[in-house]
Amino acid sequence: MRARFEELAWRPTPQGEISLRRRLDPVVGIDVYEVKLGEEFLMSSLFTVSERALARIGLAQVTGERLDVVVGGLGLGFTAHEVLADPRVASMIVVDAIPDVIQWHRDDLVPGGRELSHDPRTTLVEADFFALAESADGFDLDTPGRRFDAILVDIDHSPQHWLNEANGRFYSSEALIRLRAHLDDGGVFALWSGDDPDDGFLGTLRSVFDDAAAHPVEFPNPLTGGTSSASIYTGTRA
Repeated sequence: MRARFEELAWRPTPQGEISLRRRLDPVVGIDVYEVKLGEEFLMSSLFTVSERALARIGLAQVTGERLDVVVGGLGLGFTAHEVLADPRVASMIVVDAIPDVIQWHRDDLVPGGRELSHDPRTTLVEADFFALAESADGFDLDTPGRRFDAILVDIDHSPQHWLNEANGRFYSSEALIRLRAHLDDGGVFALWSGDDPDDGFLGTLRSVFDDAAAHPVEFPNPLTGGTSSASIYTGTRA
């Protein structure tokens, strides 16, 4: 008989204790996987609609075949899995700053982890996504300056609520201009946010990209019996 709660992995990091936990949720009656960093809950397998929507909405803005995609933030892998579900995707680089998260997938500690990490289209990179975004070399460590069809990001809680203060600079027009340089013509930048659409950040996107929009995403919340919401921002380089 499986335990109702199990801590699958734990380690102290400079950002706080990182842990992967599995628990049997009494409300929905299924195993729920959770990632916690310090006092922050980063991800739960109970709520995945908006993380999957990040991939679907982002890739829907891109035309063509054999797409090359970057995902910033691995977490439990739901955005990355949805990227690979698009038959047009030829390659996917997933960047995460925490080596433990990458290893959880390689060790198959999370659902679908081995499938994701062993897909020939997948490259898992341990690095600071924000540093790579601002660099001239970009996200492919073997091919500096390579451009991509889509860059999808789910790291912070929102453009206004960051996991740490240093991340805040990424949401400025100056940093987004540098990220835009890593997109091919017709490429799209898409960002997950746990907050409602913010007119200020949308204005910043419109100052950088040729077309920008905010897409509200609603999904059922079995814990409250109501609905919850998130936002997906998109910006396209024409």
